[in-house]
Amino acid sequence: MPHTLFIADLHLSPTRPDITDCFERFMQQEVIHADALYVLGDLFEAWIGDDDNSPFHQQIKAAFSAVTERGVPVYFIHGNRDFMIGQRFAMETGVTLLNELECIDLYGTPTLILHGDTLCLEDIDYQAFRRKVHQPWLQRLFLCLPLTWRRKIAAKMRAGSANANQQKSSTIMDVTPQEVQRQLDKAGVTNMIHGHTHRPHIHQWHQHGTAYQRIVLGDWYDHGSVLMCSAQGCDLQTRNFIHR
Repeated sequence: MPHTLFIADLHLSPTRPDITDCFERFMQQEVIHADALYVLGDLFEAWIGDDDNSPFHQQIKAAFSAVTERGVPVYFIHGNRDFMIGQRFAMETGVTLLNELECIDLYGTPTLILHGDTLCLEDIDYQAFRRKVHQPWLQRLFLCLPLTWRRKIAAKMRAGSANANQQKSSTIMDVTPQEVQRQLDKAGVTNMIHGHTHRPHIHQWHQHGTAYQRIVLGDWYDHGSVLMCSAQGCDLQTRNFIHR
């Protein structure tokens, strides 16, 4: 049956080989049979530049290349952890980079896809940080630094983010419903798929007589999380890690 796959929030890193193993099996055994794969951000725990050719990053790139070379299209939307992924990564993997918001035709259903961090307007501190780090001049300056410096900066930023999130309520770190509705109305669609919040669920509601649906992708911390969509609908699924 023709189907399209969606994933997000894998946070791949050398420290979690169980996640990497599950991801590689998913690519080798499932994605090759799909119509397309959409990665909606936070593929990596951190990305400090396309020039970081560590063995781990080469391993992940090879997994994408093996799929795209077989003719399966792979699309990527930046997350808050890997917004520095650029055209060099795309050229080396065959992955197509998308805008932060994209409308796609999902088997006849117009659907808005995005990472999801821009929907969390209650998290004022994060939104201010996001506006800062997405400034092109600051990114260019960061990429001019030696890789060793960038790794230290990224590690410090991740630690700071983890500490800050422990102090925030779950409501603050979830989406703002009014912003979800605004983006749907702006795009002129009734369906949305995103990640970021790590709260997998299919939300359905009605407003002014119109039915809406918002699908939230899960993270890959305890198990793999995959959304499979076909002409018959969408199904949130999990994939078990193999502990060696």
